Amino acid sequence: MGLARWLCLVLMLSGLTRSGGPAGPLPQDAYVWQRRWTPALGEALRQSSDMIGRWRVLAAERGGAGGITRTAPDWVALAHSGRPVVLVVRIDGSAPPPIDPAFLAEVGRAVETAAGQGVDVAGIEIDHDCATARLDGYALFLEALRRHLPPGLPLSITALPTWLPSPLFGAVVGRVDEIVLQVHAVRNPRFGLFDPRLARDWLDRLARRTNKPFRVALPAYGVRVRWGADGRLAGVEGEMPTLAGEGPADELAADPAEVAALLRGLERDPPPGLRGVVWFRLPTAEDGRAWSLATWRAVVRGAPLRTALSVEARDAGTPGLRDLVLVNAGAIDAELPRTVLLEAGCAPADGVGGYALRQEGARPALARVQGGMLRGGQARVIGWMRCGANKGAIDVQP
Repeated sequence: MGLARWLCLVLMLSGLTRSGGPAGPLPQDAYVWQRRWTPALGEALRQSSDMIGRWRVLAAERGGAGGITRTAPDWVALAHSGRPVVLVVRIDGSAPPPIDPAFLAEVGRAVETAAGQGVDVAGIEIDHDCATARLDGYALFLEALRRHLPPGLPLSITALPTWLPSPLFGAVVGRVDEIVLQVHAVRNPRFGLFDPRLARDWLDRLARRTNKPFRVALPAYGVRVRWGADGRLAGVEGEMPTLAGEGPADELAADPAEVAALLRGLERDPPPGLRGVVWFRLPTAEDGRAWSLATWRAVVRGAPLRTALSVEARDAGTPGLRDLVLVNAGAIDAELPRTVLLEAGCAPADGVGGYALRQEGARPALARVQGGMLRGGQARVIGWMRCGANKGAIDVQP
């Protein structure tokens, strides 16, 4: 073999990973899941379109009782974004997949509506958390749906890791062109929102189960989980506040550093068949439980995720009384610190906003009782203390 041919072979092999897929940056899509199209959402589209290959827009929902609700996307804004759109239809998972001619026709009309507004419709995606035992019925539904779609329009589905061991899995994915594997919010909330090690394992298992192209849905958000008196899940609050009652609650959030680590690993060593990432959900300035746009961009681009947390004791307007304010002086969202140690002589004191007073040896401390993130450039009051003339030493422990 001549030297030139040898060098060519080396260069070709260097672009492949041990799993056989090309390494490098992955295409990025984003779910636009908001039911209300606000100016903040339109601004997020404009600020994010340079990173995004396709928008995946919630277009319609079918509830457990069978009713169909159409959302009202801003088709003009989507068309002006210059990006193709995959229309997503969500079907409640509490009922069997509906082989209902009226519903199937409604999906087809959603395509016609978007295309009539100048949107480049790149496909239909069905989001249905189907029970594993009903996957055979889901396969029949997808086969019927295909007949109601324009010829050649790609059909994709979101898939759950719990489907992977099922012998019925092949019948479902055999009816679609692409799979989006959801690796967040798929386990009991007591285990958290996202586990990067499990996510990678599920992706590798999916690659072994099918030769269909697939993408991975990664989280860029948090939720508030409320528990009932019996200890069972009573409600989940996402981007929109709910009228949920009082009770024990936890704030769960996807850690940008953990998500970034998984993404970098997928770029270096992608499973065979992986075609890209779909982010849930597009961050906006008014969505307090999503990452900030700056954090999301940093994770996607592989920029350093440096945070700058500190706690300031600010005069509360009463002699000796000071508010304890957690400040994130960095540009990237930071996880709330676990403990804030106060000076031993600072008493009384107490915590607010997800913190409670504890004693750490001789020093009082504010201990985190609810998880969450603090966006870059923002601040929040987490407690108060009384220290007389001495402001007291404050130590922040991650």
